[in-house]
Amino acid sequence: MIACTDDLTGFSAAIAAVYPQTDVQNCVIHQLRNSRQYVSYKDLKPLMADLKAVYAAVDEASALNALDAFAARWDKNYPRIPLGWRENWPNLSTYFKYPQAVRRLIYTTNTIEGFNRQLRKVTKSKSGFPTDDSLFKMLYLAMMDITRKWTGRRQAWSVIHDQISLFFADRMPE
Repeated sequence: MIACTDDLTGFSAAIAAVYPQTDVQNCVIHQLRNSRQYVSYKDLKPLMADLKAVYAAVDEASALNALDAFAARWDKNYPRIPLGWRENWPNLSTYFKYPQAVRRLIYTTNTIEGFNRQLRKVTKSKSGFPTDDSLFKMLYLAMMDITRKWTGRRQAWSVIHDQISLFFADRMPE
């Protein structure tokens, strides 16, 4: 229904090819990291505060107004930043269609990246695996351990579930 990606080349096209009805949201955190990459340290705090007005806006129109204000202030020193946001806007603004509770769920890929990082940590600590099966068993046990920590309830999950059910009533199983 909704896919959050880190905007790797071809990712959005692949999702659209396999799941054509899926809404694609680029990871806002990745966009912020890309934005701050070449910013002078003395400009970093005010620039990031101005960008927060963009991604934390109440709706897309307000976000676009904030992006215009950001560009007016920072275009002289950092023209690439507002340009990057505008180029990626179709997939950065997807989450504005949804209520705040759903937005918090879909604006970043950090959860899956953390999962992958933990799997890499397990495989890096071993110098080699005698068979493919031993590697698969190690990954399976690691996944079981990682997902055991995810058994807690998501804050406001019932609200999120109800809102998603309304948006995707035709595709959501009972």
